[in-house]
Amino acid sequence: MATRPDTNDYLSLFLNDVPLMDVRAPVEFAKGSFPCAENAPLMNDEERHRVGICYKEKGQDAAIDLGHQLVSGDIKAQRIEAWKRFVAQHPEGYLFCFRGGLRSRLTQQWIKDAGIDYPLVKGGYKALRRFLIDSLEAQIADGQYRILSGKTGTGKTRVLQQLPNPVDLEGLANHRGSSFGRQVTPQPSQIDFENRLAVAMLKAKHHTGGPIYLEDESRLVGRCALPENLKNRMGESPLLILERPLAERVEIIREDYVEGMLADYIQRDGEEAGWINFRDYLLSALDRIRKRLGGERHQHLRSLMGDALLQQARGDITLHDRWIQALLKDYYDPMYDYQLGQKEGRILVRGEPDELVEWARRNHCA
Repeated sequence: MATRPDTNDYLSLFLNDVPLMDVRAPVEFAKGSFPCAENAPLMNDEERHRVGICYKEKGQDAAIDLGHQLVSGDIKAQRIEAWKRFVAQHPEGYLFCFRGGLRSRLTQQWIKDAGIDYPLVKGGYKALRRFLIDSLEAQIADGQYRILSGKTGTGKTRVLQQLPNPVDLEGLANHRGSSFGRQVTPQPSQIDFENRLAVAMLKAKHHTGGPIYLEDESRLVGRCALPENLKNRMGESPLLILERPLAERVEIIREDYVEGMLADYIQRDGEEAGWINFRDYLLSALDRIRKRLGGERHQHLRSLMGDALLQQARGDITLHDRWIQALLKDYYDPMYDYQLGQKEGRILVRGEPDELVEWARRNHCA
């Protein structure tokens, strides 16, 4: 089989979800990497730390010698086995380190010594990250956006997925964007979120084309911050307003935040711990907006929620509808109506889910 060359075609890597083997240390990977990257480090965190100190005190040659001492024998054999497994699973992939220098060249050489040619990404993580930052910046400036808005519980994320060219900010941030929006799995780091967003934007531009549909979000989606220039562009883009009857909204909230979240907690933690953690999640989400609710209203809603949880433990979830409806009518809806009042001149269309999807498909131009 012909040897594949090293690459600097960063666009192709991201558009085609090419598997990437990140040979940086775990601590570097945890700060941020790329959607299709897996960590298979040349050095662990402690080894990297020691080599870094040696480099500063004694120079590159001494640091390389120390690296070879630390990663030798059984340790070296284990690392090479991990790389060989990745290569076998992803023959079309590439490897990278921070700058495409010493670590990736050494990894490449050790894999070659084991009988396998495997290409690297020129410039490494630094070049890939710079490419995504620059492309996101350019696309935010040049792109066309349509914003899907609507009251809490209208199922905006569900409808967004049916629109012609969606980018799901909440999916990328792994958070539903409200006090109750936390998921059972952790959010990505800020850098991971930005990288995911840049890749999603590239795909929306190159694979689909036309206006990009985004859900109306505040600057923070959980702890992930939208780029300020994107938030500004969203704030001046035209709106689609999603409408649903209150009863349907209550049902959607119950499905997503009660039934769905309990199932997720039980799947992660088991029946007993899952129930306890789900209950804590629901109560603490309400407690987070205590100041904005006011003490009396918060206590009333917490009492309703407590009753609903007791009833749910006996197999009946219908009592949750009481606190959900009260929270929507008395808290979320007035806040939304006020915010929408500031945006009246930007509204393209209002309607229920099928009407908006039909409108978007009819009016989507590449």
